Order: sequence, then C-alpha cells, then structure tokens
Amino acid sequence: MKPNRERQMLESMARGGLRVTEQRKSLAKLFAEAAGYLTPKEVYDRLETKHRGLSFETVYRNLRILQDLGMLEQFYLEDGVKFRIGRFAGQHHHHHLICLSCERVYPLDFCPMDHVGEVPNQFKVVKHRFEIYGYCAECTVSEREEKAPAHK
Repeated sequence: MKPNRERQMLESMARGGLRVTEQRKSLAKLFAEAAGYLTPKEVYDRLETKHRGLSFETVYRNLRILQDLGMLEQFYLEDGVKFRIGRFAGQHHHHHLICLSCERVYPLDFCPMDHVGEVPNQFKVVKHRFEIYGYCAECTVSEREEKAPAHK
C-alpha cells in the first residue's frame, strides 16, 4: 500500500470541498493500492462488498469528480475506459502515448493544442484530450521476434 498517496487523495478531496466519506476513503485506499488501471466496474465490484447498497452511478460520479480534481487520470484503452491515480507532486498539464499491447502509458510533456493554430470562428475551446496510441519499443521488439522465421 502507498499510504502517502492515500493521504494525498484524502487531503485533496477535502481541499476540493468534498466530504470525506467512508466510501471516498475506501476509494482513495483502493487507488493507492492499485498496481495499474481500474475500470469503473472493477471499482464498483471492490467497493460494493464493503459498502452495501452502493450504486454503480455513485461510483462513476465519484470517479468523474476525482478526475476533474486531478486525482485520477482517465484513459480510453482497447477494452474500455480505465482510471488510475494521477500525479500529485508537480501536477502539470500533459498528454499521453499509450501502448496498445502492454497498456503502458508514457507522458507527453508538451501540449499539441499549442500547435493547432486557428480554430473555427466563434468557437471557444474550454478543454481537450489528446492521446496517441501505438506500440512501445519493448512491444515492437517482442512482435518482431515472434514474427521472425525460426532458423533450422
């Protein structure tokens, strides 16, 4: 477990004006202990055993709130939407390169929106998402090795 991450999430919830309920404490602990991504369904399944009567809608709403506050990052992967704990220390605006094979995420530390140029007249951009999907070097090498003909 990473108690520091759990504590950071709870403190961020309080600073963000959220009531720190038992359900939100469980949510913070779950993400602090998670080794990777969690789908909304996985979050619901794990929390519902401890908090009977918890609805999927409540879980999803809290995931969105925590994402809006920067505590969770949301990713669109091949098998659906997933969340993971965000960056607290040195939180900055960033985007991602996502490997379609191993689902590793690499930060892209510049914003492509800075290079978009003019947007259509009368359109005001208020937020954006930019993710690049492909294959990391490790998965590319593994794929080449698998496809290489066997030597006899």
